[in-house]
Amino acid sequence: MQEHIYPIFDHILSRQDKEQLLQQRAKVIWMTGLSGSGKSTLAQALERDLHAAGIMTKLLDGDNVRAGLCNNLGFSEADRSENIRRVAEAARLFLDAGIICICSFVSPTLEIRDLARHIIGSEDFLEVYVNAPLEVCEARDVKGLYKKARAGLIPDFTGISAPFEAPETPFLELRTDLFEFEACRNTLLERIRPAITVL
Repeated sequence: MQEHIYPIFDHILSRQDKEQLLQQRAKVIWMTGLSGSGKSTLAQALERDLHAAGIMTKLLDGDNVRAGLCNNLGFSEADRSENIRRVAEAARLFLDAGIICICSFVSPTLEIRDLARHIIGSEDFLEVYVNAPLEVCEARDVKGLYKKARAGLIPDFTGISAPFEAPETPFLELRTDLFEFEACRNTLLERIRPAITVL
């Protein structure tokens, strides 16, 4: 079927046109970490902080995406990979529209995050590692998922029956077990602003 596809990328307005209109530099902020580490909370705070500063954003969150774009996928290794592939392709569309796209996904392995980085482009992929030890995340257990995983009700649950591979060289690491939420929020905003601000 590929022979019947005729992309028109060279006929549509460019990313630079959109960035000029919005007066911002588009980036994808990829937030990774265990369930309960604070990814979604920090992503929501970042979205609100950037919006208040007049910066156009789009937040893609794991549960929201699985309720729509990826609602036909499970949690097998192949489905997790396809989930992230779809998210990365969607994030790239927002990137091309000049929008800062904040992605909050466990994305547990180096391979799966490399897939996203490859699709998005390494120069536009800002990996933020929201780091809290498993025991801290499990003690929080905001959604009750760890309890279910320990009871064998959720197979292949990251941190319990499936591995999490920490980023090797993230753009930013936030230790949410060592620092208060507001400190992490401020650090995140301070690091992101220079990367998206038009000079």
